[in-house]
Amino acid sequence: MSEHTAAHSVSAAPEVGQRVTVDIHDLAFGGEGVGRVGEFVVFVPFVCPGERVEVKVTEVKKNFARGVLTRLVTEAPERVDPACRYFGECGGCQYQHLAYPAQLRWKRKQIADLFQRVGGFAGTLVQEVIPCPQPYEYRNRILVRSQWNRPAQKLDLGFIRHDCGLVCDIESCAIAEPALNEGITEWRRNPPPKGGLKTVLRIPAEGWVVPEHSFFQNNFFVLPALLAAVRARLKDAGSRHLIDAYCGVGFFSLSLADAVDSFLGVELDAPAIRAARENQKQRGITNGDYVAGDTDALLPSLLNRLNPAQTAVLLDPPRVGCRPPSLEVLRQTGPAQILYVSCHPATLARDLRQLCGDGRYRLVDVQPVDMFPQTQHVECVADLRLG
Repeated sequence: MSEHTAAHSVSAAPEVGQRVTVDIHDLAFGGEGVGRVGEFVVFVPFVCPGERVEVKVTEVKKNFARGVLTRLVTEAPERVDPACRYFGECGGCQYQHLAYPAQLRWKRKQIADLFQRVGGFAGTLVQEVIPCPQPYEYRNRILVRSQWNRPAQKLDLGFIRHDCGLVCDIESCAIAEPALNEGITEWRRNPPPKGGLKTVLRIPAEGWVVPEHSFFQNNFFVLPALLAAVRARLKDAGSRHLIDAYCGVGFFSLSLADAVDSFLGVELDAPAIRAARENQKQRGITNGDYVAGDTDALLPSLLNRLNPAQTAVLLDPPRVGCRPPSLEVLRQTGPAQILYVSCHPATLARDLRQLCGDGRYRLVDVQPVDMFPQTQHVECVADLRLG
């Protein structure tokens, strides 16, 4: 079959190396455009819905194929010029070619689709995405890597490429705060001694004690909007007590201390708990306490110290979500409200399906907040009430 066979003449699965013309009609979670070759789904990065594109097929599976853009036949009105010269090679961003309002619309649709498909929830429960006031130069933390480039006989310094495990050599990052780009310049002037090393560049969170390896939200500009979304839902439920699970350095519980009678924070990371206590002391907040330990093991006893009928549990776990035993503990103890903050909508929808099973909890709404402009990622706040 000719390498230049067009999509409309193809009825069977495409072949690796074949060039096909595809109409992009959707944007999948993860950032790839979705088109079809006959009945065969084809995923293509760095394209926009509404575009007709020529694609070189790079991978063929049983039910889908992947390809790379070789030519824009018809350009979408939402397409814009990327701000970063490394876009399309570096794996950090997926959407710099898409106008920011369109990014927000498509992220909301992706979340709604995931909640319907993975969780069985109505897509209408997903609110419009709250935009970041600064869609570039917002990241306050980046992880840069060194890798020996044997063919070029030099050390590559930067981020992992989008298409392989090699490092894309970069001199700046368009989504990092300017101070971090100064850090990149200094890092390159004094590079690591060898490949295979990782370096974290971070801007301190003003007014917060944060240990070197402890978590803090990586976008200061939209963080007030995230906090406001949590606060509004906490107040709406009338919860008098708060358990801040996976509390880190106490950002949520200390920021919300004035909205509840009392709070308890629990965190496995001992340095983070020490920092949370120091942050509490610096603020003169006296209506809460922090406990070091495993959330699964401690949650029942913590809820026993409060009245579950008047208690909200705030979950802010890592990207992998909560372990099923944690969710089962919540189902059994039955706090009146669960506020689940997540940077991974798919694991969030999965966990909410377990929590809402048999009507134990009902999902009131999901508020996306764009903590990660130009990328596939998005933060969500889900509000659950006891059924």
